[in-house]
Amino acid sequence: MADKVIDQVLGGSFVIADLDYERVVTPDDLTEEQRMIAETTSDFVDGEVLPVDDELEKLDYDLTVKLMRKAGELGLLGADVPEAYDGLGLDKVSSALISENLAKASSFALSVGAHVGIGTLPIVYFGSEAQKKKYLPDLASGAKIAAYCLTEPSSGSDALGAKTTARLTEDGEHYVLNGTKQFITNAGFADVFIVYAKVDGKDFSTFIVERTMPGVSVGPEEKKMGIKGSSTRPLILEDVKVPAENLLWQVGKGHLIAFNILNIGRFKLAVGCLGAAKEAIGLSAKYANERAQFGRPISSFPLVGKKLAEMNIRTYALESMVYRTAGLMDDGLGGIDHASPDAGVQSAKAIAEYAIECSINKVFGSETLDFVADEGVQLHGGYGFIQEYKIERIYRDSRINRIFEGTNEINRLLIPGTLVKRAMKGELPLLQKAQALQSELLQLVPGQTFEGTLEEETHLLSMAKKIFLMAGGSAVQTYQTKLEEEQETLSHLADIMIQIYAMESALLRTKKLIAKKGEEKAAAPIAMTRVFVRESFAGIEALAKEILAAVATGDTLRTQLSVLKKLTRQSPLHTIQLKREIASSVIQSEQYVC
Repeated sequence: MADKVIDQVLGGSFVIADLDYERVVTPDDLTEEQRMIAETTSDFVDGEVLPVDDELEKLDYDLTVKLMRKAGELGLLGADVPEAYDGLGLDKVSSALISENLAKASSFALSVGAHVGIGTLPIVYFGSEAQKKKYLPDLASGAKIAAYCLTEPSSGSDALGAKTTARLTEDGEHYVLNGTKQFITNAGFADVFIVYAKVDGKDFSTFIVERTMPGVSVGPEEKKMGIKGSSTRPLILEDVKVPAENLLWQVGKGHLIAFNILNIGRFKLAVGCLGAAKEAIGLSAKYANERAQFGRPISSFPLVGKKLAEMNIRTYALESMVYRTAGLMDDGLGGIDHASPDAGVQSAKAIAEYAIECSINKVFGSETLDFVADEGVQLHGGYGFIQEYKIERIYRDSRINRIFEGTNEINRLLIPGTLVKRAMKGELPLLQKAQALQSELLQLVPGQTFEGTLEEETHLLSMAKKIFLMAGGSAVQTYQTKLEEEQETLSHLADIMIQIYAMESALLRTKKLIAKKGEEKAAAPIAMTRVFVRESFAGIEALAKEILAAVATGDTLRTQLSVLKKLTRQSPLHTIQLKREIASSVIQSEQYVC
């Protein structure tokens, strides 16, 4: 059923095509330069940020800005800014390494992330030459700080329902902006705001607004559950006269800017979740070794080890997904002439190719961190509820990630929705694959045996893709144009896609490690991959049953469930023993292991 991808890997193609492990970028492939970038970031956080962590958490604007400028001096703010505008113009893998290693800086990492990502990239990708020359050097150095202003009091996920307006003056020299933006990160100290407004109340557009423009003000700081060291305030615009040349790209193209920027924002959010999850594992393993109960360290109890193993396994899958996705973006960006006038727009388009993968990373990353943080608190017991222990803050800070950059519910609707749209446009042969599957399912021969390492897991991945096509095809056939109204079914399809991408990412990474190091040195990744694939596959089976029960009845349902039973046959796996082995490595090293 699945085809080998020869040229560029198309976004969303992972559900219908196989990929050779040699095509996948993993964190085990880093160059010396990339390792130095990661080390520089980590050293900056350890040496400059963590010593003043308490002050930052009390919302010290001046200290935050001072540290951001130090980060700018090291090049940590200019990774995604082209060299022509005093940035570093790094690849996405290197950029991801910066984001991951900043994560232990907590709220400060969010301040930096909002600035370098959604705050700066709209100008990088969609700014005119004059706008880039005016703003990007200062944004790359930290001389100016950026903020992104999309959400409003009455519109969050429904961004196009925004009420902020822009009116062109009679002389054509200014746009007059009026409205309020809500929950704006960095609003307390930002110099540059990327603001979305409707020209004449209808054409959704984007503007570069400066803090010093008359009529710009901010409301009070929000009293938040977590990320307390980051500034979050409303932005208020009252008859703000914005020069016409500060219109970003074109009138009416604001939605394209917003959606393209959200793609990279979602990806970077997942990278930050990865860094935080690794820190939580380290804190929890160290505490488990130090905390004694019943005369021995709690790390010696199997249920404690089980938690640490499961935290590590999910984080391994997330790490595999994140760097695979970064590699896909780098491949897509590789063919662009970055000296051309439309290089920015072409870059945004190349990243948009992987909009599905970005949403998948966001959902899986935020939910993985929530799981890891929650288990981390549990392992700390009562101390996990005390602010003196950082796991308490990680737990509080993690919760916003399922809301940021489009809620996970919205992203779950986007994942299969975008896939279907791509298929309808002829960009992916999804419908053809689903139709071809029908005859193949009738010829299934059960009872295969598997002897090689990860052979059965590879087979289960292939079956998972068939299950998706079967369940998705049945849903499309039943609901047709009304499929978008069946949000529960779409969410289940999204979860199957998420698990397939995670399973495949971990599997391909581990196969690459085996080829490079041999099975003995890849023992931990092999164990984690076997457990993750088996447990994910069981989840896929349950989701598929719910979908089929929703779209079929009677003999049709019985037939489909019979086919599903054939697709989901697998041999039992001693996951308890494998998790004990993984836990032993985590406990011994007191950190995330891979």
